[in-house]
Amino acid sequence: MDIDSTSSLYPLHRSKTIHLVRHAQGIHNVIGDKDYKAYMSPDYFDAELTQLGWKQVENLRKHVHASGLAKRIDVVITSPLLRTMQTAVGVFGGEDYTDTEESLPFMLANAGNSGRSAISSLNCPPIVAVELCREHLGVHPCDRRRSVSEYECLFPAIDFSLIESDEDVLWKANVRETKEELASRGKKFLDWLWTREEKEIAIVTHSGFLFHTLATFGNDCHPLVRKEINKHFANCELRSMVIVDKSMLGTGTSTTDYPGRIPPGPDIQSATVDEKLANDKSVSGST
Repeated sequence: MDIDSTSSLYPLHRSKTIHLVRHAQGIHNVIGDKDYKAYMSPDYFDAELTQLGWKQVENLRKHVHASGLAKRIDVVITSPLLRTMQTAVGVFGGEDYTDTEESLPFMLANAGNSGRSAISSLNCPPIVAVELCREHLGVHPCDRRRSVSEYECLFPAIDFSLIESDEDVLWKANVRETKEELASRGKKFLDWLWTREEKEIAIVTHSGFLFHTLATFGNDCHPLVRKEINKHFANCELRSMVIVDKSMLGTGTSTTDYPGRIPPGPDIQSATVDEKLANDKSVSGST
């Protein structure tokens, strides 16, 4: 009998759903997408969103709420750069912040020249800044971050506790991270997700990070599926995927599996089958 190898089975508790989001249009994208050399300009240091970018954020926010996704996400992981954090709080944050709230706002008014009101963190998933999902490191000023202390003033409710250095020690002015190094960092990031308990995670990151990380996946899939995984992200595009823990990296246990035979005692039919299998094995071993 032919075995169908087009599908794979994995225990549910060894999988996570991730919602990958590329940041909305930044000021560096306007010219840089036409002239790659423009990314070298110091004018685009830690580039913020354009007004078109904020409109893209509004549209994605509407989709996230209309689809019910906003209620399912357990945590939002964001790259610690202005354009990604603006996108993260704009899409997954609350409404306009009011001074009567006890919680801190995700973003202060006009943070990063946004021209936006302060954004509330009330009744929203936590947002955590993580360096592993930053854009291609080095040379391009747009990919260099500010100090954490400066960001904490602009984004009070974002959790920066996982960032070890206040200043950006990863970005080098004269050394560009290789594509292989970036892909390796992306794989390390995905492995790191298994150290977290959350099952449904939104990740707000960058085009280069997404492309080179996802390019290492899909070799065991149909070519059209691989193409779907590997294609470039547009600004503010969201794609949902499932990652599977094949190497026991995670420690979670199932919340839905049920052991059977409760209350204790042999299930007659199952016990009969077990005895038959044992007898068959014994006979097979004696020949």
